[in-house]
Amino acid sequence: MTWEGWLAVAATIVAVAALILGLMNRRAALPARAPFRGTVQAPTPETPPEQKRPLVAFVANPSKTGVPDLRPQLRRMCAEQYLPEPLWLETTPEDPGIGQAKQAIEQGADLVVALGGDGTVRAVAEALAHTGVPMGLVPVGTGNLLARNLDIPIGDPQAAFQLALDGMDRTIDVGWLRVLKFESNVDDDIAEASDDLPDDTDIPRDHIFLVIAGVGFDAAMVADADDQLKAKVGWIAYFVAGIKHLHGSRLRTTVRLDDADTEPTRVRSLLIGNCGRLPGGITLLPDAELDDGWLDIAAIDTRGGVAGWAQLFGEVVLQGVGVRPQLPAKIGRIDHARAREVHVSIAGGEHVQVDGDVIGEVTELSARVDPGALVVRVGAR
Repeated sequence: MTWEGWLAVAATIVAVAALILGLMNRRAALPARAPFRGTVQAPTPETPPEQKRPLVAFVANPSKTGVPDLRPQLRRMCAEQYLPEPLWLETTPEDPGIGQAKQAIEQGADLVVALGGDGTVRAVAEALAHTGVPMGLVPVGTGNLLARNLDIPIGDPQAAFQLALDGMDRTIDVGWLRVLKFESNVDDDIAEASDDLPDDTDIPRDHIFLVIAGVGFDAAMVADADDQLKAKVGWIAYFVAGIKHLHGSRLRTTVRLDDADTEPTRVRSLLIGNCGRLPGGITLLPDAELDDGWLDIAAIDTRGGVAGWAQLFGEVVLQGVGVRPQLPAKIGRIDHARAREVHVSIAGGEHVQVDGDVIGEVTELSARVDPGALVVRVGAR
């Protein structure tokens, strides 16, 4: 086995060990989470089944394994709860879910359920933003980023759908990233499906993100993840893809937060987050909350090769359980900030991703928070 292979195995072992450690220490290290900020609606009094007939619409990605087989099970669950026949609207390569979600609203849907991966969730969220119609989640993708941050069941579609039926509505923020200048063709089917502009237009579009947008190492890692490996081992494929970028060059960027002065920054990765929990029990942005009206920014930098990345990974694991190490002369570090708008320039251009979708190589971008733009269905707390 090559050294890259051995390093991949070692990274996987460290990730698993860190996850176990984080789960063991989380309750002891973290204070109890405060309840959602008044955005959870109290349950309505019970009404007879014949009066309680909200219309459910599924926006389903048929390319995901097992999704077509879920249709009869989910229809049966609706029938057992005296609900009308649900709408079943499938995504297509030309429309990843925006048109289907808008059609669901036009047909009177009271709940629109995104049945797919992170891309389907982004598309449905873009259509539902500012409509007040709640979005339910039945996650069947690789990352399932928003579902993890909302504590939606992963790997159990029926339990996730039951939560969407029985849960409460929570109002959350969304993020919008706009590409101002790019090096290679910028492509995002979701942003392109949301307007009537030609696909090759130079007019800037807004790219929605619900969890994290990133420039640099994280986006390159997502871009190089092997689809077949993702199908076999899930999110571990991203760690394997990241190995080839451990010795990549540091980015030369300039960053402006809100109305502050522009600052030059050398980083491996710059993250702009609406919330911060990732697969594997990793929390990159421990202070980020979905409904606080802020974007959380993390500037990640390492030196010293693998040793720097190892120290950085240890810091990520510790901050995920509430510990912020303050070590002198660190060769791997994360600097945190907070803003409502962010402007970033990247010398030479670099990959950019939004919630795991790579949209191209970009030299200049901006991002902003859209407070309280989306209603999601979550479990009671």
